[in-house]
Amino acid sequence: MNQLRMIAWEITRQCNLSCVHCRASAQKGPYLNELTTDECLGLLDNIVSFSTPVVILTGGEPLLRRDIFQIARHGTEKGLRLVMAVNGTLVDENMARKMQDAGIQRISVSIDGATAESHDRFRQVSGAFEGALCGMRSAKKVGLEFQINTTITRQNSHELPNILDLAIDLGAAAHHVFLLVPTGRGKDLSDQQVTAQEYEEILTWLYDQMERSPLHLKATCAPQFYRILRQKAREDGKSVTYQNFGLDATTRGCLGGVSFCFISNVGQVQPCGFLELNCGNVRESTLERIWTNSPIFRDLRDFNNYRGRCGRCEYRKVCGGCRARAYEMSGDFLEEEPYCAYEPRYS
Repeated sequence: MNQLRMIAWEITRQCNLSCVHCRASAQKGPYLNELTTDECLGLLDNIVSFSTPVVILTGGEPLLRRDIFQIARHGTEKGLRLVMAVNGTLVDENMARKMQDAGIQRISVSIDGATAESHDRFRQVSGAFEGALCGMRSAKKVGLEFQINTTITRQNSHELPNILDLAIDLGAAAHHVFLLVPTGRGKDLSDQQVTAQEYEEILTWLYDQMERSPLHLKATCAPQFYRILRQKAREDGKSVTYQNFGLDATTRGCLGGVSFCFISNVGQVQPCGFLELNCGNVRESTLERIWTNSPIFRDLRDFNNYRGRCGRCEYRKVCGGCRARAYEMSGDFLEEEPYCAYEPRYS
Protein backbone atom coordinates (compact mmCIF):
# COMPACT_ATOMS: atom_id res chain seq x y z
CA MET A 1 0.00 0.00 0.00
CA ASN A 2 1.21 3.51 -0.78
CA GLN A 3 2.16 5.27 2.44
CA LEU A 4 0.02 8.28 3.35
CA ARG A 5 2.55 11.00 4.17
CA MET A 6 0.47 14.17 4.17
CA ILE A 7 -3.18 15.18 4.63
CA ALA A 8 -4.75 18.57 3.97
CA TRP A 9 -7.86 18.72 6.14
CA GLU A 10 -10.42 21.44 5.47
CA ILE A 11 -11.40 21.72 9.11
CA THR A 12 -13.97 24.40 8.23
CA ARG A 13 -15.00 26.30 5.14
CA GLN A 14 -15.78 29.48 7.06
CA CYS A 15 -13.51 32.41 6.21
CA ASN A 16 -13.26 36.11 6.98
CA LEU A 17 -11.80 36.90 3.54
CA SER A 18 -13.02 36.35 -0.02
CA CYS A 19 -9.91 35.60 -2.06
CA VAL A 20 -10.24 35.66 -5.83
CA HIS A 21 -8.41 32.33 -6.31
CA CYS A 22 -10.08 30.35 -3.48
CA ARG A 23 -10.62 26.72 -4.54
CA ALA A 24 -13.42 26.40 -1.93
CA SER A 25 -15.15 29.71 -2.77
CA ALA A 26 -15.06 30.12 1.02
CA GLN A 27 -17.04 32.82 2.74
CA LYS A 28 -18.22 33.82 6.21
CA GLY A 29 -20.71 30.97 6.60
CA PRO A 30 -21.87 29.26 8.71
CA TYR A 31 -21.65 26.00 6.75
CA LEU A 32 -24.04 23.21 7.60
CA ASN A 33 -23.06 19.59 8.25
CA GLU A 34 -19.36 20.17 8.95
CA LEU A 35 -17.68 17.37 10.90
CA THR A 36 -18.49 17.58 14.61
CA THR A 37 -15.88 17.70 17.34
CA ASP A 38 -16.35 14.00 18.12
CA GLU A 39 -16.10 13.10 14.43
CA CYS A 40 -12.88 15.10 14.14
CA LEU A 41 -11.33 13.41 17.17
CA GLY A 42 -12.38 10.01 15.83
CA LEU A 43 -10.85 10.79 12.45
CA LEU A 44 -7.52 11.60 14.11
CA ASP A 45 -7.70 8.30 15.99
CA ASN A 46 -8.24 6.46 12.70
CA ILE A 47 -5.37 8.29 11.01
CA VAL A 48 -2.81 7.27 13.64
CA SER A 49 -4.07 3.66 13.56
CA PHE A 50 -2.39 3.14 10.18
CA SER A 51 -0.13 6.11 9.40
CA THR A 52 1.69 9.12 10.83
CA PRO A 53 1.30 11.80 8.15
CA VAL A 54 1.82 15.52 8.47
CA VAL A 55 -1.68 16.99 8.90
CA ILE A 56 -2.35 20.45 7.49
CA LEU A 57 -5.34 22.06 9.19
CA THR A 58 -6.72 24.34 6.52
CA GLY A 59 -9.94 26.03 5.47
CA GLY A 60 -11.49 28.48 4.96
CA GLU A 61 -9.89 29.97 8.04
CA PRO A 62 -9.22 27.27 10.67
CA LEU A 63 -9.11 29.79 13.52
CA LEU A 64 -12.84 30.46 13.04
CA ARG A 65 -13.63 26.99 14.34
CA ARG A 66 -14.31 27.19 18.09
CA ASP A 67 -12.95 23.72 18.89
CA ILE A 68 -9.82 24.07 16.74
CA PHE A 69 -7.39 23.89 19.65
CA GLN A 70 -9.13 20.87 21.20
CA ILE A 71 -8.81 19.07 17.87
CA ALA A 72 -5.19 20.16 17.37
CA ARG A 73 -4.22 19.15 20.90
CA HIS A 74 -5.75 15.70 20.40
CA GLY A 75 -3.75 15.18 17.21
CA THR A 76 -0.57 16.33 18.93
CA GLU A 77 -1.13 13.96 21.84
CA LYS A 78 -1.52 11.14 19.30
CA GLY A 79 1.94 11.93 17.92
CA LEU A 80 0.99 13.70 14.69
CA ARG A 81 2.89 16.67 13.27
CA LEU A 82 0.27 19.38 12.86
CA VAL A 83 0.62 22.57 10.85
CA MET A 84 -2.01 25.18 10.05
CA ALA A 85 -2.81 27.28 6.98
CA VAL A 86 -4.17 30.67 8.08
CA ASN A 87 -4.56 34.06 6.40
CA GLY A 88 -2.77 35.76 9.29
CA THR A 89 -5.37 38.41 10.03
CA LEU A 90 -6.59 36.69 13.20
CA VAL A 91 -3.13 35.95 14.59
CA ASP A 92 -1.88 38.07 17.47
CA GLU A 93 0.63 37.04 20.15
CA ASN A 94 -2.07 35.45 22.30
CA MET A 95 -3.42 33.43 19.37
CA ALA A 96 0.10 32.38 18.34
CA ARG A 97 0.76 31.08 21.85
CA LYS A 98 -2.52 29.15 21.81
CA MET A 99 -1.43 27.49 18.58
CA GLN A 100 1.91 26.58 20.12
CA ASP A 101 0.25 25.19 23.24
CA ALA A 102 -1.97 22.98 21.05
CA GLY A 103 1.11 21.62 19.28
CA ILE A 104 0.94 23.51 15.97
CA GLN A 105 4.51 23.38 14.68
CA ARG A 106 4.26 25.79 11.75
CA ILE A 107 1.72 28.09 10.16
CA SER A 108 1.52 29.15 6.54
CA VAL A 109 0.31 32.61 5.55
CA SER A 110 -0.56 33.52 1.97
CA ILE A 111 1.01 36.65 0.52
CA ASP A 112 -0.04 37.19 -3.08
CA GLY A 113 1.31 40.68 -3.63
CA ALA A 114 4.39 42.56 -2.51
CA THR A 115 2.32 45.62 -1.56
CA ALA A 116 -0.92 46.26 0.28
CA GLU A 117 -2.54 47.39 -2.96
CA SER A 118 -1.81 44.21 -4.91
CA HIS A 119 -2.34 41.75 -2.04
CA ASP A 120 -5.62 43.33 -0.90
CA ARG A 121 -6.91 43.31 -4.48
CA PHE A 122 -6.22 39.58 -4.57
CA ARG A 123 -7.83 39.02 -1.16
CA GLN A 124 -10.74 41.38 -1.85
CA VAL A 125 -10.54 42.81 1.68
CA SER A 126 -8.91 46.12 2.54
CA GLY A 127 -6.30 45.72 5.28
CA ALA A 128 -5.65 42.02 4.57
CA PHE A 129 -1.98 42.69 3.76
CA GLU A 130 -1.26 44.58 6.96
CA GLY A 131 -3.22 41.99 8.94
CA ALA A 132 -1.13 39.17 7.45
CA LEU A 133 2.12 41.00 8.23
CA CYS A 134 1.01 41.63 11.82
CA GLY A 135 0.11 37.95 12.14
CA MET A 136 3.53 36.81 10.98
CA ARG A 137 5.31 39.29 13.22
CA SER A 138 3.30 38.00 16.17
CA ALA A 139 4.25 34.41 15.29
CA LYS A 140 7.89 35.43 15.01
CA LYS A 141 7.79 37.16 18.39
CA VAL A 142 6.61 34.06 20.25
CA GLY A 143 8.82 31.66 18.25
CA LEU A 144 6.11 30.02 16.12
CA GLU A 145 7.62 29.04 12.77
CA PHE A 146 5.85 30.37 9.67
CA GLN A 147 6.12 30.14 5.91
CA ILE A 148 4.73 32.30 3.12
CA ASN A 149 2.63 30.82 0.30
CA THR A 150 2.16 32.67 -2.98
CA THR A 151 -0.26 31.75 -5.77
CA ILE A 152 1.02 32.92 -9.15
CA THR A 153 -1.15 34.58 -11.78
CA ARG A 154 -0.44 36.97 -14.61
CA GLN A 155 -1.48 39.72 -12.21
CA ASN A 156 1.32 39.13 -9.69
CA SER A 157 4.01 37.02 -11.39
CA HIS A 158 6.27 40.07 -11.81
CA GLU A 159 6.14 40.63 -8.03
CA LEU A 160 7.56 37.23 -7.14
CA PRO A 161 11.16 38.44 -6.47
CA ASN A 162 9.85 41.19 -4.21
CA ILE A 163 7.58 38.76 -2.33
CA LEU A 164 10.60 36.50 -1.76
CA ASP A 165 12.55 39.49 -0.41
CA LEU A 166 9.62 40.26 1.90
CA ALA A 167 9.58 36.66 3.16
CA ILE A 168 13.30 36.92 3.97
CA ASP A 169 12.86 40.28 5.73
CA LEU A 170 10.00 38.92 7.86
CA GLY A 171 12.04 35.91 8.95
CA ALA A 172 9.94 33.21 7.28
CA ALA A 173 11.20 29.64 7.37
CA ALA A 174 10.12 28.94 3.79
CA HIS A 175 8.47 30.35 0.69
CA HIS A 176 6.14 28.02 -1.21
CA VAL A 177 5.17 29.07 -4.74
CA PHE A 178 1.82 27.71 -6.00
CA LEU A 179 0.79 27.60 -9.63
CA LEU A 180 -2.87 28.54 -9.99
CA VAL A 181 -5.33 25.67 -10.35
CA PRO A 182 -8.53 27.13 -11.87
CA THR A 183 -11.15 25.71 -9.52
CA GLY A 184 -13.67 27.40 -7.21
CA ARG A 185 -13.42 31.17 -7.57
CA GLY A 186 -10.13 30.52 -9.39
CA LYS A 187 -12.20 29.69 -12.49
CA ASP A 188 -12.86 33.40 -12.81
CA LEU A 189 -9.11 33.93 -13.18
CA SER A 190 -8.80 31.89 -16.38
CA ASP A 191 -7.68 35.02 -18.22
CA GLN A 192 -5.00 35.52 -15.53
CA GLN A 193 -3.47 32.07 -15.97
CA VAL A 194 0.11 32.36 -17.14
CA THR A 195 1.13 30.35 -20.18
CA ALA A 196 2.98 27.04 -20.12
CA GLN A 197 6.14 28.82 -21.25
CA GLU A 198 5.77 31.44 -18.52
CA TYR A 199 5.39 28.68 -15.95
CA GLU A 200 8.61 27.20 -17.29
CA GLU A 201 10.39 30.52 -16.78
CA ILE A 202 8.97 31.02 -13.28
CA LEU A 203 10.01 27.54 -12.16
CA THR A 204 13.46 27.94 -13.69
CA TRP A 205 13.82 31.20 -11.75
CA LEU A 206 12.78 29.35 -8.59
CA TYR A 207 15.45 26.71 -9.19
CA ASP A 208 18.06 29.44 -9.60
CA GLN A 209 17.07 30.99 -6.25
CA MET A 210 17.47 27.75 -4.32
CA GLU A 211 21.19 28.24 -3.72
CA ARG A 212 20.96 31.99 -3.24
CA SER A 213 18.08 32.20 -0.80
CA PRO A 214 18.38 31.55 2.96
CA LEU A 215 14.82 30.19 2.88
CA HIS A 216 13.58 26.78 1.90
CA LEU A 217 11.87 27.27 -1.47
CA LYS A 218 9.26 24.86 -2.74
CA ALA A 219 7.06 24.64 -5.83
CA THR A 220 3.52 23.44 -5.08
CA CYS A 221 0.84 22.45 -7.60
CA ALA A 222 3.78 22.72 -10.00
CA PRO A 223 4.89 19.16 -10.75
CA GLN A 224 6.88 20.39 -13.76
CA PHE A 225 9.42 21.79 -11.27
CA TYR A 226 10.71 18.29 -10.52
CA ARG A 227 11.50 17.78 -14.20
CA ILE A 228 13.15 21.20 -14.43
CA LEU A 229 15.18 20.49 -11.29
CA ARG A 230 16.66 17.39 -12.92
CA GLN A 231 17.27 19.11 -16.24
CA LYS A 232 19.01 22.09 -14.61
CA ALA A 233 20.97 19.90 -12.21
CA ARG A 234 22.29 17.92 -15.16
CA GLU A 235 23.34 21.15 -16.88
CA ASP A 236 25.08 22.25 -13.66
CA GLY A 237 26.83 18.91 -13.25
CA LYS A 238 24.98 18.07 -10.04
CA SER A 239 23.49 14.82 -8.83
CA VAL A 240 19.89 14.93 -7.66
CA THR A 241 20.58 13.67 -4.15
CA TYR A 242 19.28 14.53 -0.72
CA GLN A 243 22.65 16.12 0.07
CA ASN A 244 22.29 18.52 -2.87
CA PHE A 245 18.53 19.19 -2.94
CA GLY A 246 17.05 17.94 0.34
CA LEU A 247 13.54 16.50 0.15
CA ASP A 248 13.08 17.87 -3.38
CA ALA A 249 15.36 15.04 -4.52
CA THR A 250 13.16 12.35 -3.01
CA THR A 251 9.64 13.63 -3.56
CA ARG A 252 7.65 13.86 -6.79
CA GLY A 253 5.44 16.47 -8.39
CA CYS A 254 1.74 15.58 -8.14
CA LEU A 255 1.22 13.71 -4.86
CA GLY A 256 -2.58 13.49 -5.02
CA GLY A 257 -3.71 9.94 -4.26
CA VAL A 258 -0.09 8.75 -4.22
CA SER A 259 1.15 9.95 -0.82
CA PHE A 260 -1.31 12.80 -0.15
CA CYS A 261 -5.05 13.25 0.21
CA PHE A 262 -7.55 15.96 1.08
CA ILE A 263 -10.47 15.71 3.50
CA SER A 264 -13.29 18.23 3.10
CA ASN A 265 -15.24 19.97 5.84
CA VAL A 266 -18.02 17.39 5.46
CA GLY A 267 -15.69 14.38 5.38
CA GLN A 268 -15.32 13.79 1.64
CA VAL A 269 -11.92 12.34 0.74
CA GLN A 270 -10.30 13.59 -2.49
CA PRO A 271 -6.90 13.26 -4.17
CA CYS A 272 -6.34 16.97 -3.43
CA GLY A 273 -8.37 20.06 -2.65
CA PHE A 274 -8.39 21.11 -6.29
CA LEU A 275 -9.49 17.73 -7.66
CA GLU A 276 -13.05 17.29 -6.41
CA LEU A 277 -13.47 13.58 -7.06
CA ASN A 278 -15.33 11.72 -4.33
CA CYS A 279 -13.12 8.84 -3.22
CA GLY A 280 -15.24 8.09 -0.14
CA ASN A 281 -16.43 9.75 3.04
CA VAL A 282 -15.01 9.28 6.53
CA ARG A 283 -18.57 9.31 7.90
CA GLU A 284 -19.30 6.15 5.94
CA SER A 285 -15.96 4.35 6.03
CA THR A 286 -12.54 4.66 7.63
CA LEU A 287 -9.84 6.76 6.02
CA GLU A 288 -7.62 3.67 5.96
CA ARG A 289 -10.13 1.73 3.83
CA ILE A 290 -10.67 4.68 1.50
CA TRP A 291 -6.93 5.26 1.10
CA THR A 292 -6.33 1.58 0.39
CA ASN A 293 -9.29 0.71 -1.80
CA SER A 294 -10.45 3.80 -3.73
CA PRO A 295 -10.41 3.01 -7.48
CA ILE A 296 -9.50 6.65 -8.17
CA PHE A 297 -6.46 6.46 -5.89
CA ARG A 298 -5.43 3.18 -7.53
CA ASP A 299 -5.65 4.74 -10.99
CA LEU A 300 -3.50 7.69 -9.87
CA ARG A 301 -0.82 5.37 -8.48
CA ASP A 302 -0.37 3.51 -11.76
CA PHE A 303 1.54 6.01 -13.90
CA ASN A 304 1.03 3.79 -16.94
CA ASN A 305 -2.61 4.95 -16.86
CA TYR A 306 -1.65 8.53 -17.71
CA ARG A 307 -2.56 9.75 -21.17
CA GLY A 308 -1.25 12.16 -23.76
CA ARG A 309 2.20 13.66 -23.28
CA CYS A 310 2.18 12.75 -19.57
CA GLY A 311 1.63 9.10 -20.47
CA ARG A 312 4.72 8.92 -22.68
CA CYS A 313 6.93 11.35 -20.74
CA GLU A 314 10.20 10.02 -19.33
CA TYR A 315 9.66 12.25 -16.27
CA ARG A 316 6.19 10.99 -15.36
CA LYS A 317 7.41 9.20 -12.23
CA VAL A 318 8.97 12.38 -10.80
CA CYS A 319 6.46 14.87 -12.23
CA GLY A 320 3.15 13.28 -13.14
CA GLY A 321 1.55 16.52 -14.29
CA CYS A 322 -1.18 18.31 -12.32
CA ARG A 323 -4.12 15.91 -12.26
CA ALA A 324 -6.49 18.70 -11.16
CA ARG A 325 -5.60 20.98 -14.09
CA ALA A 326 -5.93 18.01 -16.44
CA TYR A 327 -9.41 17.29 -15.07
CA GLU A 328 -10.51 20.92 -15.18
CA MET A 329 -9.46 21.31 -18.81
CA SER A 330 -10.47 17.90 -20.21
CA GLY A 331 -12.83 16.21 -17.77
CA ASP A 332 -10.33 13.33 -17.45
CA PHE A 333 -7.99 13.32 -14.43
CA LEU A 334 -5.60 10.97 -16.24
CA GLU A 335 -5.13 13.26 -19.25
CA GLU A 336 -1.99 15.31 -19.92
CA GLU A 337 -1.07 18.41 -17.92
CA PRO A 338 -2.32 21.31 -20.07
CA TYR A 339 0.19 23.86 -18.75
CA CYS A 340 3.42 22.04 -19.49
CA ALA A 341 5.74 23.17 -22.29
CA TYR A 342 7.85 20.02 -22.35
CA GLU A 343 7.72 17.63 -25.30
CA PRO A 344 8.67 14.07 -24.25
CA ARG A 345 11.59 12.44 -26.00
CA TYR A 346 9.57 9.36 -26.85
CA SER A 347 6.38 9.36 -28.93
